[in-house]
Amino acid sequence: MKKYSIMFFLTMFLIGTDTFLISPLLPTLSKLYGISTAISGWMVSSYAIGYAFFALISGPISDGRDRKKVMLWGLLAFAISTFLCSFANSFILMLVFRFLAGVSASFVTPQVWASIPVVVDQKSIVKVMGYATAGLSVSQLIGIPIGSYLAVISWHTPFYIISIAAFLLLLLLLFALPELELGKQEHLSFSKTYLQVLTNKKALSYLFAYCVFQIGSFTATTFVSTWFTGSFKLSLSDVGTAMIAIGAGNLIGSLTSSKLVNKFGLEHTFLAELIILIILYLITPFANNFWSAEILLTLVFLINGFIFPLFMTTLQNTVQNARSTISSLSNAAMYLGETIAGIVGGILFKKFTGYIGIGPFAAFMILLALLLYALNGMFQKHNHEVTSYSS
Repeated sequence: MKKYSIMFFLTMFLIGTDTFLISPLLPTLSKLYGISTAISGWMVSSYAIGYAFFALISGPISDGRDRKKVMLWGLLAFAISTFLCSFANSFILMLVFRFLAGVSASFVTPQVWASIPVVVDQKSIVKVMGYATAGLSVSQLIGIPIGSYLAVISWHTPFYIISIAAFLLLLLLLFALPELELGKQEHLSFSKTYLQVLTNKKALSYLFAYCVFQIGSFTATTFVSTWFTGSFKLSLSDVGTAMIAIGAGNLIGSLTSSKLVNKFGLEHTFLAELIILIILYLITPFANNFWSAEILLTLVFLINGFIFPLFMTTLQNTVQNARSTISSLSNAAMYLGETIAGIVGGILFKKFTGYIGIGPFAAFMILLALLLYALNGMFQKHNHEVTSYSS
C-alpha cells in the first residue's frame, strides 16, 4: 500500500504543480509576448479549459480499458506538451501548448482516483485517497514558489524541470504500478458509459451535492487574499506567507483523514465535518483581526483536507464499471462550482464588508449539500461502506 500511496501522491503533486507553475511567470511572459496583463491570464485558463473539457471525454475512453496504459500515455503527452511550452516564442503557441498540457492531464488524474479501489485493500482506500489529495495540497503550497525560484534561471527552466519529472514518473509507474486490466469485461461505448452514470440516481445526486459544496467552498477560499489585503492591510508577500500556513492545515487534514474514518466510521465522520464547516463559516464574519481570521481559515482548510478523500471515496462507490467517468464528472463539477463561486463571491464581496456576505453564503451552500447527501442516505450506517471491485 505504501508504494501506491507514494506513486499517487507524486502523480497528483506533479499535475498540481504544473497547474500553478505558470502564475509567477505571467509578468515575464506578458513582457516577452508584448501582451497586456488583462489577457495574460489566458495562459492559465487555456490549461484549465483543456482539462475541464476533455475530462468529460477521458473518463468514458478509460473505463473498460487498462487504466495503467491510459495513465502512461496521458503522462507521456503531458511531458511532451509541457516541454514544448519552453519553446513557445509567441502567445498563441503558449496557449496551444498549455491547452494540450491540460488535455493530457485530464487523462492522468481520473485514473488515480479510479485505480485506488483496485490496487489497495478496502480498509486502506480512504488513506490512499488522502495521500493523493495531499499531493494536490502540497502542489498548491509550493507550486508558485517552485515556478518563481526556477524562473530566476530562465522562464524556460520550469517547463524543462516539470517535463523531465513527468518522464521519470512515467518510468516509475511503468515498472511499479500493476496492470489494471478489466479482465473479460466488455468495453462500453462512450454513450453507454455515460448512460450508465446518468441513469444512476445516487451518482447524480452525489455529483450535484459535490458541486453545491464546491460553490460554497470556492466562494470563501477564492476571496481570502482580497479579504486579507482589504480588511487587514496585508501586503502581497504577507498574504503569501499566511496562505502557506492555511494550506498546511489542508495538507494535515488530507494525511490524517483515514484515522478519523477508522475511529468514527465514514458516515459519522462525513456528517460531523460538514457540520463543523458550516459553523466555522458562520463565525468567520466576526473575525475582526488578522490572527482570528488566520486561525479560523486554517481550521476550515484542515476540515477541507479531512473531507475531500471522503467525497472521492463515496463517489467512486456509486459505480462499478465507470470509475474514470465519475472521476471526470467530479472534476467538471468542481470547475463548475469554481466558476459560479467566482461570480457570486465577487458580487457578495462588493456588496458586503469583508466576509459578512461570503461566510453565511458558504455555510448555506454546505448545509444544502449536507441535506442533499442526507436525502440520499449518505449518513445511514453501513449504507456506504467502501467496496473494492475487481473490475
